[in-house]
Amino acid sequence: MNLYGIGIDVVEVARIESSLQEFGSRFREKVFTAAEREYCEKQKRPAIHFAARFAAKEAIAKAFGTGIGKNLGLLDIEILRKPSGEPTVVLSGAGQQFAENQNITEIKISLTHADHYAAANAVVLAAEKN
Repeated sequence: MNLYGIGIDVVEVARIESSLQEFGSRFREKVFTAAEREYCEKQKRPAIHFAARFAAKEAIAKAFGTGIGKNLGLLDIEILRKPSGEPTVVLSGAGQQFAENQNITEIKISLTHADHYAAANAVVLAAEKN
């Protein structure tokens, strides 16, 4: 297995909170999957959790080397939690296709948040190409 890429992103919670208030469900549905929305909205401070997931999506896009766009959309990346609490990534659509084309086998992420900032890093591993 080879290191394909690493990425990091920091998000101001206030920026996400503002978008949630100003654009409401339109913003939520454009950026977050139904499962992500359900999880975040159950939390005491949803904006912090939305911000962490937004940072994770950006970190993954950086690790892929694509950014958000043609090869990877925000809804192609889903940040879920395992029963242990560990965050995990599920790719779909163009993101899943890109990962398959690049032999990406694993994406590890770490999320953190405080009152004003949320951050995430991503490590992407790929199988050796034949």
